[in-house]
Amino acid sequence: MPGTFKTESPFTRALIAGALAGTTVDLSLYPIDTLKTRLQSSSGFSASGGFRGIYAGVGSAVIGSAPGAALFFVTYEATKTYFRSYSPSPQTARWADPLTHMAAASLGEVAACAVRVPTEVVKQRAQAVQFRSSFAALQAILARRDVVGVVGVWRELYRGWGVTVLREVPFTVIQFPLWEGLKEWRRRRTGRQGISAVESGLFGSVAGAVAAGVTTPLDVLKTRMMLAREKVGAGEMAGRMLRDGGGGVFFKGMGPRVVWISVGGAVFLGSYQWAFNAMGGV
Repeated sequence: MPGTFKTESPFTRALIAGALAGTTVDLSLYPIDTLKTRLQSSSGFSASGGFRGIYAGVGSAVIGSAPGAALFFVTYEATKTYFRSYSPSPQTARWADPLTHMAAASLGEVAACAVRVPTEVVKQRAQAVQFRSSFAALQAILARRDVVGVVGVWRELYRGWGVTVLREVPFTVIQFPLWEGLKEWRRRRTGRQGISAVESGLFGSVAGAVAAGVTTPLDVLKTRMMLAREKVGAGEMAGRMLRDGGGGVFFKGMGPRVVWISVGGAVFLGSYQWAFNAMGGV
């Protein structure tokens, strides 16, 4: 219940609230994520599993959701606190908050990708029915150690790191300043200092939908790279996709992605705000 656990530490609030939010959104919306991955697969929707086994790979999501989201919010809140300790000049005061939110969200995503990328690699291979489960997908990657060595296994687990960061940073640079801006607008309009979980969820939904639509091409490219049988660079993969499917291929799965992230933004940022408020934050 709200109010039963209070803490004065912003670090602790961000850690616990972020872990709760990440687990909640990933598990509740996992089937939509699976359908999006299969729509974007070069093998085609039906060959990748269609509507069958929509919880394939959920094990990796269960393990990776909490630490990934916790890392993001701990970094995000710490970066905001650091930049706000400096007083902006009159010339930059108007842009201080949006730029702070952009920088904080970008650093948060880079930190979260340390957990998110290997989780995504394993999860998406199971979602696309390349393996029976996320555990089987992980075993297959680790079994290559004798052939490619530890470094090769590491590179396989972090395949698509660059394009994932390239996707996530623009996404958060749009989503989080918009989310924070809508919250500030609501505070000014109501005269209240705090924001409710429902309000935060609604603003998160709007911000997530906008960011998801804009960054869909990067998401499709990331998915194709992670599902490829061999390691392929982002430029080469983008060229292949353009030759084989034209420009429209970069917007495959846009509908499910926008719906998933719009609903996910409401669940993710609503549950984060609920937990953050319950622990004494505002």
